[in-house]
Amino acid sequence: MSDPIVILTEEPLGADDRVNIQRLVDGSDTPLVLLVPANTERHLLVDFLENLSLLDVAKAFRDLTAHAPDPGAERAEAAETLAVSLAALDGLGGGVSGEVVDGGAVNGLVTKVKELGASQAVVITRPHAVADTFHTDWANKAQDQLGLPVLHLYAGSGFIGDS
Repeated sequence: MSDPIVILTEEPLGADDRVNIQRLVDGSDTPLVLLVPANTERHLLVDFLENLSLLDVAKAFRDLTAHAPDPGAERAEAAETLAVSLAALDGLGGGVSGEVVDGGAVNGLVTKVKELGASQAVVITRPHAVADTFHTDWANKAQDQLGLPVLHLYAGSGFIGDS
């Protein structure tokens, strides 16, 4: 059996993501371990600028004036994302398992990669203009901490982020 691939996602995975992961596994019996953060720890100003850069002015101001999210609601949303994503990847590699992680997305990924002795890590996010531009995205942070390449895929597409 191959070393596991640890996958961190903030988005529910779908058919396009399955194709990308299937290409990565390439018919092997590699186990897949999926992580979904309970709290994405987004930065208010960065999110505001990102929404403006995408010309979504209404969302930018809505998010700016929104109250802090309820931790219970965030965890329930993460559990739903995990369930949808596990179903999307079902049958790939040597099996798919997953969990909702607390304590920060990147920390959860780094901890799981080290715990399992994984030789590959994948981060799947929607594009984040500011974080991607300044290399402060999850993939870059994880790569810096792990010392191994971290593949950064954009959810629902075949595009690869710059990590």
